[in-house]
Amino acid sequence: MKLKIGITCYPTVGGSGIIATELGKLLAEKGHEIHFITSGVPFRLDKVYSNIFYHEVEVNNYSVFQYPPYDLSLANKMAEVVKREKLDILHVHYAIPHAICAFLAKEMVGGSVKIVTTLHGTDITVLGNDHSLSEMIRFGIEKSDAVTAVSVNLIEQTEQLLHTTKKIEPVYNFIDNRVYFKKDCSCLRREYKIEDHEKVIIHVSNFRSVKRVPDVVRSFAKIIDHVEAKLLLLGDGPEYSKVCRLVKELGIQDKVLFLGNQKHVSDFLSISDLMMLLSEKESFGLVLLEAMACEVPVIGTLAGGIPEVIVDGETGFICEVGDVDQIATRAIEILTDPILHKKLAISSLQRAKTHFSQEIIISKYEDIYFTVLNGEVTNE
Repeated sequence: MKLKIGITCYPTVGGSGIIATELGKLLAEKGHEIHFITSGVPFRLDKVYSNIFYHEVEVNNYSVFQYPPYDLSLANKMAEVVKREKLDILHVHYAIPHAICAFLAKEMVGGSVKIVTTLHGTDITVLGNDHSLSEMIRFGIEKSDAVTAVSVNLIEQTEQLLHTTKKIEPVYNFIDNRVYFKKDCSCLRREYKIEDHEKVIIHVSNFRSVKRVPDVVRSFAKIIDHVEAKLLLLGDGPEYSKVCRLVKELGIQDKVLFLGNQKHVSDFLSISDLMMLLSEKESFGLVLLEAMACEVPVIGTLAGGIPEVIVDGETGFICEVGDVDQIATRAIEILTDPILHKKLAISSLQRAKTHFSQEIIISKYEDIYFTVLNGEVTNE
């Protein structure tokens, strides 16, 4: 049975938008009809599919509103698309505002469309702590026909913060192994003037404070006392300028490359020897998985869902948040021991394939869709 599925996410570079877009593309490949209902073309929607449609949510400024009414415009567009296209499922990413908008749309059309909500982290770990929003978030979760979360840790946090009795199913993020695999990108090393003997450490994020990018830089400054290396920083965000200043203060400008947002992250991973993600909060850590699929050992922190991705000592190492000495020591171990590096690289690829492949995760989502359509998911 082929389904008509509406997908709503923030169409930006972040993990939730990437996962939502990749999910839609892979579902389309399986023959389902996909309708993206978003405020912009999703970042990863980069080719034409005959069964993928984009419906723009137009948000206008009106003097009567203090702020642009994104949520109202979205609910209206959802209702319009559900009614016209006869959608079976609205799969929304983030409980607030998207699950609330989906509920409003369902009420408006009075139809049988089912709502599946995926929790990604910020909607719970940050907004869930805001008493002015927590009841609304719980409402959005409990009015959904099915709810998933990207890690077991996020489910536990949701239950602790919101005291919801709704069943939340863990469905991990995934990678498309046709995109994320180690390839020959030696030309990139030459382009960025990286010498053959230099190791490459990579970090990819939105440069928000929770990502602790300064810890990456401080760790790197210690690493290069023992290993000749370059640091690639991919992404952009609020702390970009702060990190630039820190690099200058430490006098390592010639060792650090700021590369901004990049579309083909797998190419940069393919020339990397180590990935570092040192967040203080992280519901999953998609970039860790992308690195593992490209046979890159990883160092992450004991935060959120990261330990569900990294197996300490097997695919990389897990360190305490903020412990740059421990992080640097572990990195030096990996970069100076070829046997250890190879072992971690092989295990990383194997774990990415066996636990987080697109086939496994897409099938789980399909099972959820068919279950809610058969009326088997309840609020219990």
